[in-house]
Amino acid sequence: MFKKLLEFSKKSAPPPKAKCFEEYQKETGAYAPRIRGVRTVALEYIVGSIGRYKDFDSRFQLKHRMPSDRFRSIKEAMRLGKPLGPVKLYQIKDSFYVLDGNHRIAAAKELGHDEILARIVELAPSKNTRQNLLYCERSEFLDRTQLTANIDISEVGQYERLMEQITQHHQHLRQNGEEVSFADAALDWYSTIYRQLCAIIRRSRLIESFPKRTIADLYAYITYYQWSDFRRRRYGIGIDKIIPKQMEAFRKKMADMKSTEYPEMRREITAFILMSVQAKKEYKLIEKLFELDEVQEVHSVHGDVDLLVKIELARDLLVSDAEMISHFVHENIRQLSGVNSTKTLIPGLSRIKAPHVSNDTE
Repeated sequence: MFKKLLEFSKKSAPPPKAKCFEEYQKETGAYAPRIRGVRTVALEYIVGSIGRYKDFDSRFQLKHRMPSDRFRSIKEAMRLGKPLGPVKLYQIKDSFYVLDGNHRIAAAKELGHDEILARIVELAPSKNTRQNLLYCERSEFLDRTQLTANIDISEVGQYERLMEQITQHHQHLRQNGEEVSFADAALDWYSTIYRQLCAIIRRSRLIESFPKRTIADLYAYITYYQWSDFRRRRYGIGIDKIIPKQMEAFRKKMADMKSTEYPEMRREITAFILMSVQAKKEYKLIEKLFELDEVQEVHSVHGDVDLLVKIELARDLLVSDAEMISHFVHENIRQLSGVNSTKTLIPGLSRIKAPHVSNDTE
């Protein structure tokens, strides 16, 4: 009974009021104005009102009173497609607050619209926090490039590196006789370089190894070490087969490739592990080792070692073979009871004969 009453109270409870602009402005220290002009804004990002936030709930529905005649006339005009002019919004980071046009926004939401035309003044946050610094860097990057795509980076200083790439690409295009603006070069960089490499990163599921990072973070990291001659590489050379050492060479390579042909940033590696084990536990260890998916073969041998194990691992190209193998051996083999010592062999050059298939028939 109590549970039903609780569920009923949740359903019948009024939605929270719209967010207070003054409180958020004070919290972020957002006071420096920038005129952003007129553009469409997704209604879901309009979260509050200036001066009238108590009159509307979080869905911009009027509270405590019936809709006014003005609201009904605005809603009808909007339903008929009549032009009503842009609303006026203040922007703080990714949130928008209504300066003028509360009824138009309420009507648009009630009619199921997704966006609305707005004249925007952005108030830039001034408090020296990591999130504010990232927002300001992203805002400046989008201002200079005129890109509208969402490039979400979580580390301070990376947007400037992307800006350097766009500047280099702009110079490359002009040197090849293309008279393009910086904004056009930025759009070409985004379409032919950034998106292509992000698609490879996404297809290779690299993000699964970096749960607190974004695709854009990995793009910035990989290209910084791959396309900067003065930077010492921190991962293996196998990545060169997928991503050339020059940015424009990568662009040219991807131009002739279909998205279904994009390579994966992964490779298979084989290693052999020589193991010395306690005699009484040899057979039990063979069984435990063979249960591991990465173990392909286990042999009991005579000589200086007791077991010979063949493993096959799949790694992304941001990790070296040695790191991957070392981690696997330490976590999955050396921890087993009865193992005295291990030695790992990594093949350099290999030649493997195909399995013999007999054509004899009875």
